[in-house]
Amino acid sequence: MSSSYLSIEQVSIEFPTPSGPFKALDSVDLRIDKGEFISLIGHSGCGKSTVLNIVAGLYQATSGGVILDGKEVSEPGPERSVVFQNHSLLPWLSCYENVKLAVDTVFTKTMNRKERHDWIMHNLELVHMTHAARKRPGEISGGMKQRIGIARALAMKPKVLLMDEPFGALDALTRSHLQDSLMEIQADLNNTVIMITHDVDEAVLLSDRIVMMTNGPEATVGEILDIDLPRPRHRLALADNPTYNHYRAQVLSFLHERHSKPEAA
Repeated sequence: MSSSYLSIEQVSIEFPTPSGPFKALDSVDLRIDKGEFISLIGHSGCGKSTVLNIVAGLYQATSGGVILDGKEVSEPGPERSVVFQNHSLLPWLSCYENVKLAVDTVFTKTMNRKERHDWIMHNLELVHMTHAARKRPGEISGGMKQRIGIARALAMKPKVLLMDEPFGALDALTRSHLQDSLMEIQADLNNTVIMITHDVDEAVLLSDRIVMMTNGPEATVGEILDIDLPRPRHRLALADNPTYNHYRAQVLSFLHERHSKPEAA
């Protein structure tokens, strides 16, 4: 068993189809340290979301498995919160109540009512959304909804935050604001984060490592790029940074070549 905080160990998965089994992932192997920010990047259909869903416990690997903090992942659990591209808020509840739903599910036995209220407000404050606590999702913007989704995920005190293109549906300005917020939160909480993105600049800006997936079927890890840029990171300062641009070019080169699965030795 690996000593890493989160280990994805030789994970493969097949899905049944009318023409026979479809092997979506083949021997995906990845070790992630506590507090590390990992981005998964690759072309559409390369299995990024499938990897995330296996870590979340929503899919079961056909072979291999996931170990988190010494325990095998076999089903969904509050120690792995997911933020989807679609915020998934309940429209009939206020923003406060959407976060409260998660907090009550996890902490009813360990926090009294006042402690839970204070914890909800703390997480709304983390994403700068206390002013909208009593508003319903239909009364706020898309970027604000995504902030509430992040607050709800963080409020469960997850060991791992899983993000599936969380900013993909947002305009460029809102997206950059939320990226900055995520970096602030990461610096404050030291969460372990796995994020799927199609955005190369986003991956380089946010990540400690970028995991580049080969094309499916039978997708696997193609290359892993260490991002050795000091934190805190500021996008304007990085725009002319040669190291930043070198990393960016490496990822673009990988994607441009549209890597397929490496040939067996």
